[in-house]
Amino acid sequence: MHRDAYFCGMRRKNKRQVFENVEVVDAGAKGKTIGKAPDGRVIFLTNAVPGDIVDVQTTKKRKAYFEGVATTFHNFSDKRVEPQCEHFGVCGGCKWQNMGYEHQLFYKQKEVENNLRRIGHLELPEITPISGSKEQYFYRNKMEFSFSDSRWLTLKEIQSDNNFTDKNALGFHIPGMWDKILDIKKCHLQQDPSNAIRLETRDFAIKNGLTFFNPRNQHGQLRTLMIRTASTGELMVMIQFYEDDKAKRELLLNHLKATFPEITSLLYVINQKQNDTIYDQEIVCFSGRDHIFEEMEGLKFKINAKSFYQTNSAQAYELYKLTREFADLKGDELVYDLYTGTGTIAQFVAKKAKKVVGIESVPEAIADAKANAERNEIDNVDFFVGDMKNVFNQEFIEANGTPDVIITDPPRDGMHKDVVQQILNIAPDKVVYVSCNSATQARDLALMKDTYQVIKVQPVDMFPQTHHVENIVLLKKL
Repeated sequence: MHRDAYFCGMRRKNKRQVFENVEVVDAGAKGKTIGKAPDGRVIFLTNAVPGDIVDVQTTKKRKAYFEGVATTFHNFSDKRVEPQCEHFGVCGGCKWQNMGYEHQLFYKQKEVENNLRRIGHLELPEITPISGSKEQYFYRNKMEFSFSDSRWLTLKEIQSDNNFTDKNALGFHIPGMWDKILDIKKCHLQQDPSNAIRLETRDFAIKNGLTFFNPRNQHGQLRTLMIRTASTGELMVMIQFYEDDKAKRELLLNHLKATFPEITSLLYVINQKQNDTIYDQEIVCFSGRDHIFEEMEGLKFKINAKSFYQTNSAQAYELYKLTREFADLKGDELVYDLYTGTGTIAQFVAKKAKKVVGIESVPEAIADAKANAERNEIDNVDFFVGDMKNVFNQEFIEANGTPDVIITDPPRDGMHKDVVQQILNIAPDKVVYVSCNSATQARDLALMKDTYQVIKVQPVDMFPQTHHVENIVLLKKL
């Protein structure tokens, strides 16, 4: 029956197909799960869990695979759990909330190992079991929400035949739809008072006639809301306005200041660009400080609205401890910290090193790194700003010394091939490669395997309920 349905579909190129009783056998990239079509082609599914038996409606057909959704569930997997969030399945985040956490960890570790073996073609030691997160909900220290005057209606709402007069939303983008916002009642990602602040902002704005943004027509006052919490208990709130209405703006900000006196830093920005990015915008401090502090092992890190900081503070500490452990510094080494950001790893390992040199392309991040080092009374770190592939050259090495150890923590795209080549030219005894994308990490490591041996591999789960996973690899020169 399956085979007939498949070949019928082949004759009509664009016809969507239905495959019955498909077993979901694995979890793949980007949080999707995997089944097999009758001809052996992979089917990537968005709404199933490994172990489910489902009927599949295809949504895309490619030479090597299908994409589809499960329409009928004949058997539910024993790996399933009940999602905690009422928005699960509509909101684009937390796609693995319906899978038990121990199974999430299993598939994350499997993805890391598969990428290193299949993309990197690397000889691997026994991979250390993934370091799971103690907190599986309410672990994020930064959330950004968007306002909209034409909120997304769920299927349940549409089918109810109710006349919805409240069209305003403050929440998240629907996946793949840049102008559609789902109104969020409760998010399970950030600890209180995050939900209370978001809901109060929404309700007060509606009661007092502040208009919500329309991205298509580019009008409305309220654009985005950012909330940052810190392990120190400090709290930052920033509202991005589109239209510059001082009276309405101050009405809302004064209300938040009075309602939530625990806010350490209350900020706003007037952004009339086409996009929401704030990195080229002036941030105005309305009340309190223009920054908050994060703390780790007695080190204080200043966080402003534009700062990058690992979004899971507790697991960032575990990640940095493991990175320091892998580097195994004795106290006499010169360490280079590539893609240093605000210098958190550099300062975290500095007390174990003779000197640490950090490089980063974002000028504001380097300014923060220098200020943090001074505040923490760390005098054996130097920070430099510039595009890594241009700055990290032979002239730089001659000026700053040849490193004994390199720690690198690049963005998701991995390292530029020129940066990889420069590491090979220097050939330090040890390289510690921290990555949020094991696929690009594997690609880079493949370029280094004639010079370096993989000694340790340690996945770290920073983002429970999602497919994302960090990975640390220790390389030693052959």
